[in-house]
Amino acid sequence: MPDYLDDLRLAHVLADAADAATMDRFKALDLKVETKPDMTPVSEADKAAEELIRGHLARARPRDAVLGEEYGVEGTGPRRWVIDPIDGTKNYVRGVPVWATLIALMEAGEGGYRPVVGLVSAPALGRRWWAVQDHGAFTGRSLTSASRLQVSQVSALSDASFAYSSLQGWEEQGRLDGFLDLTREVWRTRAYGDFWPYMMVAEGSVDICAEPELSLWDMAANAIIVTEAGGTFTGLDGRPGPHSGNAAASNGRLHDELLGFLNQRY
Repeated sequence: MPDYLDDLRLAHVLADAADAATMDRFKALDLKVETKPDMTPVSEADKAAEELIRGHLARARPRDAVLGEEYGVEGTGPRRWVIDPIDGTKNYVRGVPVWATLIALMEAGEGGYRPVVGLVSAPALGRRWWAVQDHGAFTGRSLTSASRLQVSQVSALSDASFAYSSLQGWEEQGRLDGFLDLTREVWRTRAYGDFWPYMMVAEGSVDICAEPELSLWDMAANAIIVTEAGGTFTGLDGRPGPHSGNAAASNGRLHDELLGFLNQRY
């Protein structure tokens, strides 16, 4: 069985290059921002970071396919890199430091593609997280300076911290009442948003989190980091992994209750 550690080292190289590019334009007064057809913003930094990562992959892994938020899919085969050059673009363009580059390697197997390497790099926060299948999840400045991640042991919703991104998507899907019922049951709620709640679940500082509408590049890296830290990552339908178009992540102990509330419809 492959151990994917060479791929992890490459992911760190890719993240280092992307971090340099995105930080160079962060808070730039002349940053160019456009609106995509789905009405979400994209900055010149999003495009430049993805182009940079694709260029590195073309040289280092020419046989691998690449799927990115800004330029779609290129190539075929059993291995596919999944890239979100800036997760949290709205924060990025407003000068809020909560954004990250998400890099995952997915491999075809029984039941479809699954993430085998994941890395999340948030340079404005000075944080990076990563995981490799069957090797655990870690956070730190580098491969040689890292600490292992472990989800919390909280087993009651009344003691749980729940993180989310916003209310709008839950309302659009008719899930808002169940969402609000959940917020009344837990100990604490905070809308950290984007990649960060999943990293907090992996660290054990948050116990449950969920989002109602996502793309694969929003989830692939997060999914393996959460699961390798001992947690559970599924869609709202309970399907394991990042393939359901939405996400629920937890320390595992609270997952069934989390899904129960979020699947209530009135």
